[in-house]
Amino acid sequence: MANLITLFSLWLSMMSTIYSVKLIANGSTKGESTRFYDFKVQTKRVTKLCNSKDIVTINGMFPGPVVYAQEDDRIIVKVTNMTPFNVTIHWHGVRQRLSCWYDGASLITQCPIQSGQSFTYNFTVVQQKGTFFWHAHISWLRGTVYGAMIVYPKTGVPYPFNFPYQEHIIILGEYWLQDLQQLENATIASGGPPPITDAYTINGHPGPNYNCSTNDVYQIDVIPGKTYLLRLINAGLNTENFFAIANHNLTIVEADAEYTKPFTTNTVMIGPGQTLNVLVSANQPVGKYSMGVAPYESGRMIIYQNVSAIAYFNYIGTPADSLSLPAKLPKLDDELAVKTVMDGLRSLNRVNVFKEIDKNLFVTIGLNVQKCHSKKPKQNCQFMHNGVMAASMNNISFVDPNISILEAYYKKIKEIYTEDFPDTPPKFYDFVNGAPNNIPYDTQSLNGTRTKVLKYGSRVQVILQDTRIVTTENHPMHFHGYSFYVVGYGTGNYNPLAAQFNLVDPPYMNTIGVPSGGWAAIRFVADNPGVWYMHCHLDIHKSWGLGMVFIVNNGKGELESLPHPPPDLPQC
Repeated sequence: MANLITLFSLWLSMMSTIYSVKLIANGSTKGESTRFYDFKVQTKRVTKLCNSKDIVTINGMFPGPVVYAQEDDRIIVKVTNMTPFNVTIHWHGVRQRLSCWYDGASLITQCPIQSGQSFTYNFTVVQQKGTFFWHAHISWLRGTVYGAMIVYPKTGVPYPFNFPYQEHIIILGEYWLQDLQQLENATIASGGPPPITDAYTINGHPGPNYNCSTNDVYQIDVIPGKTYLLRLINAGLNTENFFAIANHNLTIVEADAEYTKPFTTNTVMIGPGQTLNVLVSANQPVGKYSMGVAPYESGRMIIYQNVSAIAYFNYIGTPADSLSLPAKLPKLDDELAVKTVMDGLRSLNRVNVFKEIDKNLFVTIGLNVQKCHSKKPKQNCQFMHNGVMAASMNNISFVDPNISILEAYYKKIKEIYTEDFPDTPPKFYDFVNGAPNNIPYDTQSLNGTRTKVLKYGSRVQVILQDTRIVTTENHPMHFHGYSFYVVGYGTGNYNPLAAQFNLVDPPYMNTIGVPSGGWAAIRFVADNPGVWYMHCHLDIHKSWGLGMVFIVNNGKGELESLPHPPPDLPQC
């Protein structure tokens, strides 16, 4: 059997010859290609879990089409909205070097693409390669509008590990029977938590544990003795997940599109917004082995869907009627299993992390309870003590503006946002053990569209501290426009005198799971001008306000300055 990766490389080369243009405009002579894609946002009727409904898709596909490219390629995607819903597309993990206008965060870098309108995303994956994904970045459309984006190394550049026989994309997701727009609106209006997902999915398939899903299962057929590269992507809305394959080890070789030192484990925890590349050797007796997906239940007051999604890692030659061997997943609240994998993540090579810090922020993250001001408290104040759920960073719940912050910043439009996001929380206390979780105490947050302005070239450290105002929880914090070094993390309250940092080979990530009841320290250089969103990638937390915005000022000259907006930028 021909190696699929080799076949793809030949196809990619042919497509480059037919459809590519040289990047002559910027003086490049390296021969980078331009990849063109046409995205039609349209509804599609699907039947799952014994029910049929319309979902929003790209080109009628669920999950959506894969975007393929090579390092330093330019990618042009025309998005035409054929639905009644507003939409944007975010290119998750792409650092958007000098292309902030195309980041795709609704009301942060652009106004949404309205019904019947189009917008063309145009960006270059500068010095990046690996597993990325794209998804809608408005309301909860991300629940069905997502797909993989695979950026291969330049021609002739090998992987830093033995070349796999084949590779497969594995996208984890969540599926609701209810319309996602209605679900989000009803959840926010209730003041309480969202209902649990009806199913977890693997490449859009829930697997045989769910109703009417015996045949709605994804399967990889493998050859004994071969090694496979699985590109894991968590595109789920509100749940972090454990992933394992029965009787097989997973060797992590990449996290968030950055190579890592190989680390072997029998299970991984992957949060929404995170990607992992793992090598799997088909070294077991011929048979059908389950790939299992279950929730990581880090929140102590939260209800989860406890039925696992299943796919098959099936050896060729296995009888069709064979039963699958079950995947051994950790206890659903196993913090040690999560820590073990995080401990094993190290950059492939030694890195030069700066030691002198220009800007140091200490940022608390977590949930809040607002007092009820509704005239219909039974309908709108359904959280504990008749309160309303919220979420915040440094006790500020982010409020979306009515036009994009980037446009307001560029055009100097007043009163859209403020530049006073605080460097520290309003008060210090025992964040993990002594935080108030009863509404007679001060559990409230302030509302605002607050930003933090950074000087170009600033060396920035951010300490992210989980809190227990309502409950401790692992928060997958994503930073648009940047990757960052995760130089430290731990449990309890951050203590600068006791914290141990890795400045030698820390992982370079764009989404970090801040430990439940703990902290994480990240460092980055503010060298990409524009407006960049940092938020929790659990969408319900983002809806409640767990986010903030960095504004990175221009440096010197065109290569350090935000370019002009594109002519077809959508208007609000």
